[in-house]
This record gives sequence, structure tokens and C-alpha cells, in this order.
Amino acid sequence: MLTLHTKLSQLSNLSTAGQIAAQLVLPYELREKCRLRATLDNGEEVAVFTVRGTVLRDGDLLTGEDRRVILVVAAPEPTYTVTCADAQALLRCAFHLGNRHTQAQVGDGFLRIRADAVLKEMLLGLGATVTEELAPFEPEAGAYGGGHGHHHEAGQHSHLLAPVPLRQKIHRPGDTR
Repeated sequence: MLTLHTKLSQLSNLSTAGQIAAQLVLPYELREKCRLRATLDNGEEVAVFTVRGTVLRDGDLLTGEDRRVILVVAAPEPTYTVTCADAQALLRCAFHLGNRHTQAQVGDGFLRIRADAVLKEMLLGLGATVTEELAPFEPEAGAYGGGHGHHHEAGQHSHLLAPVPLRQKIHRPGDTR
């Protein structure tokens, strides 16, 4: 099983695009986990080890011992896109979502949140238009998000995500002993 533990610079460097061996397509909930067993788009199983608090973002590049480059892709998931008649109304919705510690993606004239019927009712009550969508979810990192130690190898910018346990098995809820 391939183990991914090092984060390279994002895909913005087009010369890296030709080096991508596979994609790791995950919803936001799984991109927040620090230990994860997943399947690449080519069917290969991988283990991902990150420092607690690390969030994998759409376009991140990961690698492991064999140096293959894996592209992280934000999977479409059930979301609500929130729009309002004016900026002040949208700001008011953002305030109330933040007051409820709700993760939100901030876009040009819209907010995006995970689908939640209670929040939808609140937003409609505030005069917002709430549209259900299957869309990649990339919420704001927050005031204390980001920032971790890094190192450089062979001129490529990379971040060691976490120490890799040598013999740790990653369990899924459906695994039998």
C-alpha cells in the first residue's frame, strides 16, 4: 500500500502536471482527517498520514517513499449555495453562520455550506436564497488555520505532513479482525 506523507507545492506549477500519477478524490470531511485509508482514482489503496489539524485542499500534491505525485481533488458533495439581494444581507448570513461555528466557503457574491436543513431554514428566514448543489466544498481555513514546519528537497518545495508509523494498520469501520 502506498503511504502518502509529504505535501508538495500546489498544482499551480504546470511542469508538475505531467508528473501526476493518480488523483485522490475526497469530500471535505475526509480531507480533514489526519489518518486515512483511501482509494486513488486508478483503484490503488493508499494510507495518508498528516499532522493533526492539516486540511488537504483541492490542488494539493502529495508524495511518499516511491516519489509518485498524487493530486488531491475536492469531490462534489451535498452543499447549499447561499446568495442574497445585496452584500449587507450576505454579510448578515455569514455572521449568523459564524455565530453557529459553521464552516463556510466564501465566494464572489455567495457562501457555500454543507447541506443542513436547520441552517437552510435559518438562512431563508434571513431572506437568503439557498440552492442545493453537488459541489466541491472548500471552506475558509479560519483565523488560526494553516502554518506548519516544512523542508526542501532537490529544489522542490515540500512539507512533511507527519511521522509515518512503520507498522500501523489503518482500520475502516467495516473491517473485520
